Amino acid sequence: MPALAVGDRAPSFTAVLQDGSHFDSASVIGKKAVVLFFYPKDNTPVCTKEACAFRDSYEAFAAAGAEVIGVSSDSAASHQAFATKHRLPFPIISDHDRALRKLFGVRNPLGVIPGRVTYVIDRQGVIRLVFSALFASDEHVRKALAAVQEAARSP
Repeated sequence: MPALAVGDRAPSFTAVLQDGSHFDSASVIGKKAVVLFFYPKDNTPVCTKEACAFRDSYEAFAAAGAEVIGVSSDSAASHQAFATKHRLPFPIISDHDRALRKLFGVRNPLGVIPGRVTYVIDRQGVIRLVFSALFASDEHVRKALAAVQEAARSP
């Protein structure tokens, strides 16, 4: 499936969260801004830095009316331990079959390492930002927050 781009409508999906509950994208997409960040693996240095940067900016995202959601192919149990260890205030989707990566068109830039891609979806369900950078974890947070804040100012 081709990668989704700025201006595309975000697709609907369901997934399993770190606590084992089911998440339906219709519960947030189209109702509030969503930051959906795909990362390669729990408890790796760059992924931990990125998740903690989203944690540290979580209140700014919430103040701008956005929900932050992480996604990787690790198990729900791995996500639960990762979220607890690093006090992550946002849900993490277990994309164990990589179906969500395929739906969004997230590629594996180095072949075996899953891509690190952040999508900002506005209140109308339209993708406003697609940022892909495997090693620039802080940049994902900075660009996502700027896009969310810009979307919040738009009618």
